[in-house]
Amino acid sequence: MTNIKKVSELAGVSTATVSRTLKSPERVSEQTRAKVMQAVKQAGYRPNWMATSVKTGKSNAIVVLVPNLVNPFFMRIIEGIEQAAQEKGYCVLLGDTQGLEAREHEYASMVLTNRADGLIQLDHSFPFSDNDADLAATVPMVSVCERIEGERKYPFIELDNHAAGRALAHHLIGFGHRHFGIIAGQRRSQIHHDRLTGIMSVLKGEGIDFKDDMLVGGSYSIETGVEGARELLSRNPRPSAIFCFNDDIAIGAMFEIKAQGLRIPDDISVTGFDNVKVSAYMDPPLTTIDQPAYEMGRNAVEVLVQQINRQPLKRSRVILPFHLLERGSTGPLKN
Repeated sequence: MTNIKKVSELAGVSTATVSRTLKSPERVSEQTRAKVMQAVKQAGYRPNWMATSVKTGKSNAIVVLVPNLVNPFFMRIIEGIEQAAQEKGYCVLLGDTQGLEAREHEYASMVLTNRADGLIQLDHSFPFSDNDADLAATVPMVSVCERIEGERKYPFIELDNHAAGRALAHHLIGFGHRHFGIIAGQRRSQIHHDRLTGIMSVLKGEGIDFKDDMLVGGSYSIETGVEGARELLSRNPRPSAIFCFNDDIAIGAMFEIKAQGLRIPDDISVTGFDNVKVSAYMDPPLTTIDQPAYEMGRNAVEVLVQQINRQPLKRSRVILPFHLLERGSTGPLKN
């Protein structure tokens, strides 16, 4: 096995600097870190993390809890997490929870048993069991997209979902739409609340009434979009525009709208949220909100490592910008 001395020779730095870069990358310059990591790759060096963890009490691993690995938006976040974690000398342990409490509790407990140093939660639930709640009080933990429920406040990385909801509403009203439907995701989450209140604030300001039965759905899936669109199209009057709270929902909704012989956007406009890759290749391409998912993942690791190293946080809330991508699924009514 290639040793650390070979890495130091290739990088042109001391063995102590190589060791420091691998164990505490935040303590070296970005330029030095890049040279060392390139040398590590070139030499094929594999640090003995097990031995290191015995000496330091750290596992050099972080757990990421994902409610659904099938969702391409989550995969973009994980890409950012993986890249940033590798740069800082951490490996990533993925837990696909499927929204099941028992799975969440099992994966989260890895932090309590020193198999991981910190946790990133991509859902809104508190991931520890009631029995472990007190032990988890000081666990380094960050949430991405959502905010973790409960009295304890953890750092979170998010979008300004309220402003994004307002932007979508202004976009559709600008085309003259007055009758709206909404197909929602998880209704308990802060995301749902923020997107909904953003839309509603604009409708209220424009004097547009919104009936409660025009809000349907309850999960972020294609099937929810199909079923939600079917419900909304049965209403009288039917909506001329539908807000979908993620792109998977929008894909399902567009399928059902076309199945009923209606045209998009001539008969009904549809908006999504997330800008997953396939959204640009829909027929027509989907108008959606672009979230910087990769940057969300990187920011989560930055904040988590600060917690692990007991460094004071500059801020506990990181809000990243969004972009409204206007595509062919929205437009004025043609009839």
